Amino acid sequence: MNAPKIKLAVSISPALLRKVKSLVAQRRSKSVSAYIEHAVAAQLASEATFDILIEEALAKTGGPITRTERARARRLFDGAAA
Repeated sequence: MNAPKIKLAVSISPALLRKVKSLVAQRRSKSVSAYIEHAVAAQLASEATFDILIEEALAKTGGPITRTERARARRLFDGAAA
């Protein structure tokens, strides 16, 4: 992403930050900021994929999804992404 960047303060657990810094030290990411930006982009893509899957399921079943069905689908999808 080459767009101008905006500074943002976030809170993260010390254990997660240590892991990210370790990856940066191993040159698996350019910086902590680059790693976090990539993680956010990946999560947004995951959310978009979930929405597409729900739309496809609705097209096949022909009915609106209930709150219970959406929550169950979200739990299943989040478990598969982990």
